[in-house]
Amino acid sequence: MGKLFFGDNLDVLRAEIADGSVDLIYLDPPFNSKRDYNLLFKSPKGQPSDAQVTAFEDTWQWGEQAEREYYELLHQPNTDAAEMIQALRRFLKESDLMAYLVMMANRLLELHRVLKPTGSLYLHCDPTASHYLKIVLDTVFGAENFRNEIVWKRTSSHNDPKRFGNIHDVILYYTKTGQFIWNLQYVQYDDEYIKRFRFTDPDGRKWTDDNLTAKGLSGGGYTYEYKGVTSLWRVPLGTMKRLDKEGRLYFTKSGGIRLKRYLDDRKGIPVQDVIIDISPINSQAAERLGYPTQKPLALLERIIQASSNPGDLVLDPFCGCGTAVHAAQKLGREWIGIDITHLAISLIEKRMRDAFPGIQFEVYGTPKDLDGARELARRDKYQFQWWACSLVNAQPYQGKKKGADSGIDGVIYFQDDETGAKKIIVSVKGGEHVSVGMVKDLIATVEREKAAIGLFVTLAEPTKALLTEAVSAGFYPSPKGDVPRIQVLTVGDLLTGKAKPQYYDLALGGHTFRKARVEKKRAVQDKLL
Repeated sequence: MGKLFFGDNLDVLRAEIADGSVDLIYLDPPFNSKRDYNLLFKSPKGQPSDAQVTAFEDTWQWGEQAEREYYELLHQPNTDAAEMIQALRRFLKESDLMAYLVMMANRLLELHRVLKPTGSLYLHCDPTASHYLKIVLDTVFGAENFRNEIVWKRTSSHNDPKRFGNIHDVILYYTKTGQFIWNLQYVQYDDEYIKRFRFTDPDGRKWTDDNLTAKGLSGGGYTYEYKGVTSLWRVPLGTMKRLDKEGRLYFTKSGGIRLKRYLDDRKGIPVQDVIIDISPINSQAAERLGYPTQKPLALLERIIQASSNPGDLVLDPFCGCGTAVHAAQKLGREWIGIDITHLAISLIEKRMRDAFPGIQFEVYGTPKDLDGARELARRDKYQFQWWACSLVNAQPYQGKKKGADSGIDGVIYFQDDETGAKKIIVSVKGGEHVSVGMVKDLIATVEREKAAIGLFVTLAEPTKALLTEAVSAGFYPSPKGDVPRIQVLTVGDLLTGKAKPQYYDLALGGHTFRKARVEKKRAVQDKLL
């Protein structure tokens, strides 16, 4: 069964993941690119196209947290790592890059701990910090356990002023020891290669001919006569007879014998360390969920198939929108995903349930009761807002932006007739008290935004005066019956299922998160009679 953890992966690794329990780790951490990454949401026609929220800020700064983790690195058992991180700090000083490397070093030490002796790790990065990350990995895993620097061509062209176009990412591949799982992967032949197979048998099998003589080769051969042809052959007589029986000999018009090589016998070209056959996710891709830095499913499938077997455990400690855990589930592996934003966890939950109907997996770290909700609201109000929006299947609105639109925490698009999509405004309140004025503000926001309904989601219990004010907003005429225009929903009632938003939707909520396509079950061949 799969597991999703909401929280800092360093804390989760230390508290939840046992030593030597993981077969394969894939991580695609932030690259220290100094950028904010926005998650795009699916919006129906006629609605604003800028529905987005800042999924994460890829900006690192030296501060108290970096100093604390640096101190931890100096006092952990791997003395090589302690020496390395001190040397890097002397060179990089207390820079943003140094803060990033300290964060990564601490987590890579934990990832090394949880990996099985036969396990592998793939770290996906770009040239911003890949050279420093390789130093860290060499120290943690040992330079002798470095296997490949894999180059993935993520786009065909890029216009970068005054330099060569940056069109690739780097994937650093390490193993824990010299004994590791490896399943060689193949890619299909190109059209030019296939054209070499110019002959076709009556049953449709394509083949090309190859030399069977050993003339000109060092190392000798076998001299004998076969069916009237005497030569120095590459194979002994017994093999020649077997090939003939199997229909793999080609008797030429000139009286020679050549070997038939069938196209369908060949697995393909072994995968190399430059990947050019897997395209990035473009705006029209069926698997696109709108998450920043989303990687193609095919890329993760190749990595998982190469370095794990069915039933093995795959871990992604920066799981983002969940491509690695999706691929793991599809390929019959167990999986663990960790992310520090509830936005990502909510997206993965929906993605997995959409792609694998009936799937069962566990989610840890998200509030399960009122005490947990209060603790999340106390720690991080934005994570609480994102989590509360997920309780009503709403998309967060513009993330941590402040200003004129701060009264809107979430949006739901729905359609209940033939006139097009309509909008529900969500206002989340995580404080200990709520007031009548807050409901008045929501009523004004619903009117300003020309929304159909407003949801007032509150952690605190509403007062009688607040409920009276909500009722004063009247009703929305739904085709299935009038519903309150302003609906007050407590987090406690949403958690227990006592309450839920009241509205009718022809699309069943399909206008919020993008929907992952359903994965087809792989056919199993019946036993032959």
